[in-house]
Amino acid sequence: MDIAWYIPPLIFSARVFDVSLGTIRMVLVIANHRYLAAVLGFFEVLIWAMAVGGVIKYLDNPFALVCYAGGFAAGTLVGMIIEDRIALGYRVVQIINRDPELRVAESLRSKDYRVTRLEGAGRDGPVEIAQAVIRRRHLQRVLGLVNSIAPEAFVTIERADRPSGGAFAPAATSNKWRRRTPTAPASVRK
Repeated sequence: MDIAWYIPPLIFSARVFDVSLGTIRMVLVIANHRYLAAVLGFFEVLIWAMAVGGVIKYLDNPFALVCYAGGFAAGTLVGMIIEDRIALGYRVVQIINRDPELRVAESLRSKDYRVTRLEGAGRDGPVEIAQAVIRRRHLQRVLGLVNSIAPEAFVTIERADRPSGGAFAPAATSNKWRRRTPTAPASVRK
């Protein structure tokens, strides 16, 4: 079957778009953005159906198949780049500092990051352990600060799903859910 010159690039482009949308949709699902994830899922499948229809119609054309597979690979890369740029979610950064005089936690607090400081014992003696839950978009900034304060520090990063309470409690509702001490009725108090 003859194929128009523009069909393979359309198949490639459709795959780039639908796979990119799929990557972003999964990030939104993990970040609990349900409705936006559902809308992206709608468009993702719509574009995917058109791409599959195009490749099935021209199944005997190897160039169409290569464009379909290449679009998937390129879409994976594009989706990862977009996901990295929007940087949704939170990360737990743990810094283990062997030189307690550097005061990593204090330095990060001076930059308005909320940090929990622990004292630990490492192989060679006491260590400072600083932990912070930060927005993912601040990760590179925090890592740069840590590197400038304590370049020898050991740093680990973990995903944090839906932090709540403390610094993450909404101001209007933070007291609403706090456990209250029950008070006795006025007739019992004397």
